[in-house]
Amino acid sequence: MLVHEFLINSAALRPDKAALVCGQQRLAYKELDILSDRLAVTLVEMGITRQDRVIIFLENSLESVIAMFAILKAGGVFIMLNPDMKANKLSFILKDSEAKGLIGHTGKFAVINDAMMDTNTLENIIWCEDGDTDLHLMERSTRPDMETILWSGIMNNHGSVPTDKLPRCIDVDLATIIYTSGSTGEPKGVVSTHYNMVAAAASITSYLKNREDDIILNTLPLSFDYGLYQVVMAALFGGTVVLEKSFTYPYAVIERLVQEKVTGFPIVPTMVAILLQLESLGKYDFSSLRYMTNTAAALPVSYIEKLQAFFPHVTIFSMYGLTECKRVAYLPPEELKRKPSSVGIAIPNEEVFIVGADGNRVGPKEVGELVVRGSNVMQGYWKRPEETAKTFKPGRYRGETLLYTGDLFTMDEEGFLYFVARKDDLIKTRGERVSPKEIENCLCSLPGIVEAAVIGVPDEILGQAIKAFLVTGKEARLTQDDVLKHCSKNLESFMVPKYLEFHEILPKSASGKIDKKKLKTMTESKEDIPDPLQAQQ
Repeated sequence: MLVHEFLINSAALRPDKAALVCGQQRLAYKELDILSDRLAVTLVEMGITRQDRVIIFLENSLESVIAMFAILKAGGVFIMLNPDMKANKLSFILKDSEAKGLIGHTGKFAVINDAMMDTNTLENIIWCEDGDTDLHLMERSTRPDMETILWSGIMNNHGSVPTDKLPRCIDVDLATIIYTSGSTGEPKGVVSTHYNMVAAAASITSYLKNREDDIILNTLPLSFDYGLYQVVMAALFGGTVVLEKSFTYPYAVIERLVQEKVTGFPIVPTMVAILLQLESLGKYDFSSLRYMTNTAAALPVSYIEKLQAFFPHVTIFSMYGLTECKRVAYLPPEELKRKPSSVGIAIPNEEVFIVGADGNRVGPKEVGELVVRGSNVMQGYWKRPEETAKTFKPGRYRGETLLYTGDLFTMDEEGFLYFVARKDDLIKTRGERVSPKEIENCLCSLPGIVEAAVIGVPDEILGQAIKAFLVTGKEARLTQDDVLKHCSKNLESFMVPKYLEFHEILPKSASGKIDKKKLKTMTESKEDIPDPLQAQQ
């Protein structure tokens, strides 16, 4: 089974049913299938061949979903990126992935143009435009050799679509690369085959008990696997996805939820915090809502209780996962009250166990590293054999791969999992994994900052909040506002530190490295860094 066959099958079974709703636009399954065919054939005609990488640099939109299915139909590998990304990071991913094509909006021309200046594999760009588009925009490109085409020209071509040009694919072909933060500060791509994605989608939809009449409201970015899979899963069971660009305007989202009679609502803790503070939430009719799901960070028990009190008829699924396998565990809703602090049990068609430092399985309630076994375990990291070997290890049986998550867990006598901590220092905030190194690199690029250290601190809403410790030069007169403005200019919003502290020096280890363990310990105990350091908030 191939991921795009979800769409093809649903279009055959329910051609006139709404597949996507976005703003005032609605797209039926048959239309989505036809439009993605048009784009797929265009990609092939532009030179995209089997397993070529194509970047989708668009916000949540009909175009981004059409592009995803089209790239798969063309035999390509789609890379969905957050359009909030800055040019330097986009440039890195363009070069790292050796992307041959890019689909972006003309509103991001400057970012894309800067990013592609020193890439040598990118050959094609398809521009999505709006009514204000400057049609001479492409002429100002730094790469005049680039083949460019307008999205509207493809979509408005109503001639016959020669789908016989599309290649034959099999389920071990790569389907997507999802870029996440790496320990070096550079993004790393998690590689998934069709087989991996199909297995993950089938497992999740089975425990959610999804059905054809489900309508999912998705405010999560499609560059985030939690958001991406809402579209993939809906295509599998023939449901409808209502796409919102974000949760920035919660009342507008709630009104859309009620208007569209939404049955499924994927959330993260930050959204719950906002929801529970809406004063007039009680005036809305939520009778259509059947289930809510949460992942990215565990919901505080108090939030679960409030959600259950406000939505007594709604089934709440608390879940845990990683990009490297999509989903690991879910807490059966009937266990929420009995085991509210657990992330649950292994998802269907998957096995999990916990190992100690010696590699052997530990007993109940003993702390160890969580290991995942299943067809949802992805292939590894793109062009990073050493990192892949550390995380994806051979299993007991020939050909199988085990995922060593890097997360410390315990398991009770009934097989329920409890998260303890991360083995590495990656920060998990707002559902995103963030590399401290990437933020430190950004901070140190600001004139006046001599040293920077970044850690994650517990946060009831964000999971972890980002805290930065800074040492400035003697002549520097930097303020918090100066630093935050610099971060906002150069980093995605979820990477901007929530807390800043200025110091004269930072504690060092014997090897001369900044002692982050000491910083974490002092933060947790609210201990002052010893003299002569003088922290100022």
